[in-house]
Formats: sequence, C-alpha cells, structure tokens
Amino acid sequence: MVVTLIIVCEVAFWVLLAAGLVLRYPARKPRLGAAVLLCEPLLEVVLLAVTAIDLRNGAEGDWKHGLAAVYIGFTVAYGHYMVKWADGHFAHRFAGGPPPVRPPKYGMARAVHEWKMCARSVLGAVIALALLQGAVWYVGDAGRSESLTQWQHKMLFVIGISVVIAASYTIWPKRPKTPSGEPRDPAGARPAGARPAGREAAGH
Repeated sequence: MVVTLIIVCEVAFWVLLAAGLVLRYPARKPRLGAAVLLCEPLLEVVLLAVTAIDLRNGAEGDWKHGLAAVYIGFTVAYGHYMVKWADGHFAHRFAGGPPPVRPPKYGMARAVHEWKMCARSVLGAVIALALLQGAVWYVGDAGRSESLTQWQHKMLFVIGISVVIAASYTIWPKRPKTPSGEPRDPAGARPAGARPAGREAAGH
C-alpha cells in the first residue's frame, strides 16, 4: 500500500504541476493555477499520515516506510526548485517571458551552482533522516526497525557523495575546451603550452 501511494504521489505531483501551469499561462487563470500548485504539499502530508497509520497498526518498519521518508524528504527539498524550473519554461513558451536561465557550465560559477544543488540534496537527506529517526522511535523495537536504520546509513552516504561532488568542482573547476580539445582558461588566457600568435610568434 505504501509503495503504491508513493507512485500515486509522484504521478499526482506532475499532474498537478502540469495542470497548474496550464491554467496559469495558456488558460490565463493565474489564481486558479496558483491554487492547484499550492495543493502539491498536501501529497507529502497524505503520504506521511498513511505511513504513520501503517506503523501504528503494527506494521514492521521495513524498506517501504524508509522509501516513503526518503521520498518526502527529497520532494520537500527539490519540489520548489522543480516548480520554479517548469514555471520559467511555461512563462517563456506561453506568456512571452524571458528564456530560462541555464545553469553555468564552467569556472567558479559552476562550482557555486553545484554547492546549491548539494545543499538541496543535503536538506532532503536531513529531512529523511529526521523522519526515519521518528519512525524508529515510534516503532520502539530495534528488531522491527532495522531497515529504517539502514536507510539512515544510505542518507549519510548521499550527504557525503553530494559534498564530494560539489567540492570537486571547487578544487578542479570545469573549463571550456579549445578546438584542439585542451582546457581553456575561463578568463581567456591561452592553455598551457600553447604557442603565441601574431607578432609574438614572429619574435617581435
């Protein structure tokens, strides 16, 4: 039942998002569209309530309940970002809005973007950790909540991986490549080992 509800919530998220944006832009009913979009958080509330009821009725805290906690955590962390992303594309397509800003590809700007995404992933993992710990206390039996504890370990792993990925873009900033395939300095300097051109090449 919990897994089925997770799937229903995921499908409902995209259906509500599409319906809200269609009402907001092509149908030109912004208030109704905003009202539909505001229904999105209710999906997580319903899933949380059903999961808690299932545990209260004596269900073992297994992987399904852990998955529900993780789904809620990452939906909370990334939900607004996804709505904003979709809203920007709809506004550009149907309301003459500016083209959506693409994430930066190179240099420290890309590193900053990666740290922002890392923060969202860490937030989702922390929310999931809190929900999982609440479920562990609610079950009150280590033998019946072992799967929930394993999900907590996975969330710690997600946090670590997210930080490592973001840090890698800071330590080794991604650079655009020259036609020869060599990394190019984002500031416009020639790649290391490149031959000078023009008067410098002629020795002047």
